[in-house]
Amino acid sequence: MRCAVIGAGAWGTALADLLARNGHDTTIWALEPDVAASINVRHENERFLHGFVLAPSLHATNEQDQALRDAELVVYAVPSQHLRAVARAGAVCVSPGAILAVATKGIERGTLSLMTDVIASELAQRPVVAISGPSFAEEVVRRQPTAIVAASVDEGAAVIVQDALSNSSFRVYTSDDVAGVELGGSLKNVMAVATGIVEGVGLGYNSRAALITRGLHEMTRLGVALGARSSTFAGLAGIGDLVLTCTGTLSRNRHVGVELAHGRSIDDVVAGMKMVAEGVKTTTAALALGERHGIELPIATQMDAVLSGRRTVAAAVEELMLRPQKTEQESY
Repeated sequence: MRCAVIGAGAWGTALADLLARNGHDTTIWALEPDVAASINVRHENERFLHGFVLAPSLHATNEQDQALRDAELVVYAVPSQHLRAVARAGAVCVSPGAILAVATKGIERGTLSLMTDVIASELAQRPVVAISGPSFAEEVVRRQPTAIVAASVDEGAAVIVQDALSNSSFRVYTSDDVAGVELGGSLKNVMAVATGIVEGVGLGYNSRAALITRGLHEMTRLGVALGARSSTFAGLAGIGDLVLTCTGTLSRNRHVGVELAHGRSIDDVVAGMKMVAEGVKTTTAALALGERHGIELPIATQMDAVLSGRRTVAAAVEELMLRPQKTEQESY
């Protein structure tokens, strides 16, 4: 297939490398000129995925029209709060019959739209597929066994994305629960910031296990309120991605939480990172979604208070532990 990947961060680069190694004619669009030059000249994304040799056939460009020309599959992998603007800028260059895959994880602030809804609104009348699951970019490029989910209401489009990405080290399952898959991928970043805080203040495995488990429950409650299936949160895009992001040392969102617990300000932490930690922006959007649907989100509430500087890390942990007692299995 002729494939375009829009966004040359670590995850976009890993997916572009995967498509190229699978034999697809793949071009990746990068915002930064040095990134495109690095990929084309040295077959490496030195800025965002340093030290990994990319497929020699992978081509990079700073022009969306060059990347999108005649592409049958377009994969979007730009930060969530920039997705709409980037998609809109290249919309006229996207082929009418192209399948659009969205690898961005997040909730758009203001509109509270999921990422597939953002793409569908900017590029109407094309099938849209959400890609999510436990997948650190570095491990995908190393070709370590990885499994993710491709979700769409268009079963045929999901199968095409599944076939395009799958190989002996990268397994793709399909689903029709787009909301569940997207919310799992988005909300786990909020929980990863919280887990990083727990780790950073020196709390142990008991605390981490409790937070991850209650975080999954919180994610599921909101997901079901938005029409998702609870079973999706027990799968790769739910518990799978949650555990990876909350415990893996490569997790940017977990890193944010650890640094906050060590006393650094959120502005200082974010300024020192090359790539976006989506959980920072997603927290506020998730709370707004919860308010819209009448769903209480205790962990997200405390994370929002910490990120905004309204509450200390210690006070947030205490607040969660002193909430009113309840039965474990609340109704979704």
